[in-house]
Amino acid sequence: MNPLPIHFAPLQGHTEAVYRQAHARVFGGVDTYYSPFVRIEHGEIRRRDVRDISPEHNQALHLIPQLMAPDADKLEQIMPLFIEKGYREANINLGCPFPLLAKRHNGAGMLPHPEEVRSLLEAATKYRDVRFSVKLRLGWDDAGECLALLPLFNELPLSHLILHPRLGKQQYKGEVDLDAFEAFYNGCSKPLYYNGDLHTTADIHTIAGRFPRLAGIVIGRGLLANPALAQEYREGKSLSTDEMAKKVGQLHAMVFAGYQEQLQGGEAQLLMKMKSFWEYLLPDADRKARKIIHKTSKLSNYRAAVSNLLGSYR
Repeated sequence: MNPLPIHFAPLQGHTEAVYRQAHARVFGGVDTYYSPFVRIEHGEIRRRDVRDISPEHNQALHLIPQLMAPDADKLEQIMPLFIEKGYREANINLGCPFPLLAKRHNGAGMLPHPEEVRSLLEAATKYRDVRFSVKLRLGWDDAGECLALLPLFNELPLSHLILHPRLGKQQYKGEVDLDAFEAFYNGCSKPLYYNGDLHTTADIHTIAGRFPRLAGIVIGRGLLANPALAQEYREGKSLSTDEMAKKVGQLHAMVFAGYQEQLQGGEAQLLMKMKSFWEYLLPDADRKARKIIHKTSKLSNYRAAVSNLLGSYR
């Protein structure tokens, strides 16, 4: 069986352009990257979102920019930016589980409101030169919410759908519901991608075996934990711990240099940003070394702690 396409799911604060470029160069194996969602805040698009999807920061990547909007008006504020930047693909976020956004009918918080979803997606179809896809959850409160929307998804000219089989109110807790995913899969006429709790190549093979008509796999936290996961799946072999430590060191150096150039807030801001780099990465690495990284208040101590962690990982 040929490997399925692997897409890198977006995660706010983690998969920005600096990280995407470094990951593609050091590890690779990913067919498509998605930007963290672009949204309207205080009446305008956030500057960091504009910078993050700018083509000069995403060279040699297949990037699909993602947007999150609670209504057609906000979608129509965002789309001219995507078109101006040269994008002819866009992903609509109906999956974000963060309560502060969801309660304003953003992300997964829109799923209990099918008429609002219809209005949003029908507004997207006006952009005939753009191929839209949708990333969603099973629902906010009930897995029946995605099934209620399935006739709409099948009707509209969407390029593909990405389903994470959890409820929005679960956030990332509890188990994925593969039976609920199967119900959606069986009724879906669009190319469908699976997303959720894929941490090993065995996990990917299990999902691909159960759902043989999948168009591809979308991985977020699993790739942040093991940046080699897509490459290992493609090549059918795992990196040794020594190879992983070496490549993570290269990834870290590129991300560090990228944020050092980009951020204007001095050492404290850079240190805070780089600590988030380790939130998911190498969860099986030495716990004491990880703790030192997160507790340090000086950049010099941070660098030493990273060196110690990678040295102990080999």
